[in-house]
Amino acid sequence: MKKVAVYIFLTAFLFGTMEVALKLAGGNMDSFQLTFLRFMIGGLLLLPFAINEMKKNDTKLDLKDLGYLLYVGILCIPVSMLFFQFGVMHSNASTASVLISANPLFTIIFAHFMANEHFNRNKLVVLIFGLLGIVFMIRPWSLQEGNTPFGILMMILAAVTFGLYTVAGKISVKKIGIMAQTSISFIFGSLVLLVIMIIMGKPIIAGVADHFLMVLYISIFVTGMGYYFYFAAIKNSDATTGSIAFFIKPAISPFIAVILLGDKILWNTYVGIFLILIASYLNIRNKKREEALQVNEG
Repeated sequence: MKKVAVYIFLTAFLFGTMEVALKLAGGNMDSFQLTFLRFMIGGLLLLPFAINEMKKNDTKLDLKDLGYLLYVGILCIPVSMLFFQFGVMHSNASTASVLISANPLFTIIFAHFMANEHFNRNKLVVLIFGLLGIVFMIRPWSLQEGNTPFGILMMILAAVTFGLYTVAGKISVKKIGIMAQTSISFIFGSLVLLVIMIIMGKPIIAGVADHFLMVLYISIFVTGMGYYFYFAAIKNSDATTGSIAFFIKPAISPFIAVILLGDKILWNTYVGIFLILIASYLNIRNKKREEALQVNEG
């Protein structure tokens, strides 16, 4: 379990620096470009592990599987993560980091309709705490300096669509494998975004040399290694234990934003973080109980 704890900490730390790094790099690079680069490089970095997983499990992908991976990749990269990048650039990094961590709330809703996961009273309690946390983070009665209506809207859309991506991924992950599905969907989604960028005349590699170290950190460490450590935690424990990283992330991200960007944490931010942490804890606890019940029934 010590190994799992290390993987979870590394995942939480790397993902915890995500919004700050993206905001710093995004001030000098196009949002489309940055999203494309980090997921294409991250997907390619995970590819050797994905190939190894597929060989080990003797996984054979047919045209239908590839089509589904394309669908999942589009949901994640040109949709959710592009919303995410716009949100980061038009809101405080501390606000963005906590709002994206609320995506499991929307996963609960989509899972009820798409994956036949029953919506019960426990999930309703999680949803209420999470939504209250979002309200306090946004502070709609008086937006905090640095946050904009457009940025908040983009972050909520990012969280909603990432929840949809998560449920869509659950449907196929048992056959394809978690590492293979993530790597291939990242690459497919990035290629779709590349086509969009070419049509729109967006820069692809222009300016990368001037911000090489930041692009390297975001692509290799935050995206590539961040997801690798996350999957390593799951492989050596279970998905619920691995998700603890997303429970820790909203607790550390705002403080990194304070140190590196000078974000201000006001009273509503503390309340919002606290409520979302409660929702995350209850969600993890409920999943643990459901898994234990399934084991006992089996």
